Amino acid sequence: MTSTEARAPWVARAVPYLPLGLIAALGATLAYVVRLPCRTGGWNDQVSTYTNFCYTDIYPLYFDRALATENPYFAHVPFDKQVEYPVVLGEVMQVFSWIARALEPDHVSQAVRFYDLTVVLLGVCLVAGVLLMAAVAGPTRRWDPLWYAISPAVVLAAYINWDLVAGALSMGMLLAWKRQRQVAAGVLLGLAIATKFYPLMFLGALFLLTWRTARWRPFLVTLGAAVGAWLVVNVPFMVFAWEGWRRFYVFSQERGVDWGSPWLFFQNKGWPVLGEADVSKLGMVSLAILCLGIAVLTLAAPRRPRLAQICFLALAAFMMTNKVWSPQFVLWLVPFAVLARPNWKPLVLWQLAEVWYFVAIWLYLLAQPPLSRDDLGIGDDTYFTAVWGRIITIGIMMAFVVRDVLRPDKDVVRQADIDDQAGGVFDDAPDRFTLQSALR
Repeated sequence: MTSTEARAPWVARAVPYLPLGLIAALGATLAYVVRLPCRTGGWNDQVSTYTNFCYTDIYPLYFDRALATENPYFAHVPFDKQVEYPVVLGEVMQVFSWIARALEPDHVSQAVRFYDLTVVLLGVCLVAGVLLMAAVAGPTRRWDPLWYAISPAVVLAAYINWDLVAGALSMGMLLAWKRQRQVAAGVLLGLAIATKFYPLMFLGALFLLTWRTARWRPFLVTLGAAVGAWLVVNVPFMVFAWEGWRRFYVFSQERGVDWGSPWLFFQNKGWPVLGEADVSKLGMVSLAILCLGIAVLTLAAPRRPRLAQICFLALAAFMMTNKVWSPQFVLWLVPFAVLARPNWKPLVLWQLAEVWYFVAIWLYLLAQPPLSRDDLGIGDDTYFTAVWGRIITIGIMMAFVVRDVLRPDKDVVRQADIDDQAGGVFDDAPDRFTLQSALR
């Protein structure tokens, strides 16, 4: 056998992914172009930043979190100036700040270099996330990841924050689970949770489907590996930099209602109870109610739901009840929304709502103190149309997913005798527990 023949199967498998990788690279490039007005100096003028719609956290945090001079978590700064992210992101920031300091002599040039280096990483994560998503979706849905590669909302939000890192890890976790590599799936999930907290919701999805199928060993192996990976990257900082490490958790618990959250609307309008209660408790109760509904749906459905469907519902519930809903959170949901229900009509409607919110938040901030530029910005009522646009369109997609779960014949993914290509051990697994069987 020649070397060319030996390589042929691998090449044949890789070829279908090449166009997706190139289109994802185009999306990553367009996301960089969108922020060029800021990259060339606009960050130093807040009005210019908002009117050009090119805000990012990456550049200002280089200064505001002492990255120009100190190490995250170990920095001798006030508690509210510590890095407010889990440790994987903190260390990504650390590595790139070291490189930026070595390459540039002054702090301003370092911050720009820090942004450029971070963008390269995020662009790679977008391409990797798209390719991993394509592998998860399987050959029958190979082109669905285009929604993640180049959709307008993804291009606009890609470089606001570091969310694409967690996205790539989450897609890697799904692919490892699909291929029944539970240890790898757990390690990637643990790292994803140590990057952004939202992948924790996927453990709930795995647990519910495990309960229905009684495939406990794979779940427990994945859970153990996730806990182990999380501890490995967190414990050193818990021991040697406790104050810096706990900043993320204290910040998450104590922060008030922030932009994008429906609770902000209720507070702004002075609604009784919804606008007056402790939002931390109200949000947790609301999330618990939605998760209970998802659990009932999972265990009562006539056919076991697909893993991506439950992941999407759980993640959407988490976002809709959260105290903050930043523009970049769209990056969390896009791949799972597409894997759950790749129907273009509700996806387009949602994307339009996300684009409108992306425009509205920056125009709204222009009209808020300290800028107070009413001539350039928008008021409360116009802004809240964007907030509710996202909530309603995601609610519509959730309703369609619930319909597909209750009527599996309507699920476009489950055609041609396909069960759950991303389900791993759940694929074609028989039911061992359902609510119907428990009530007999």
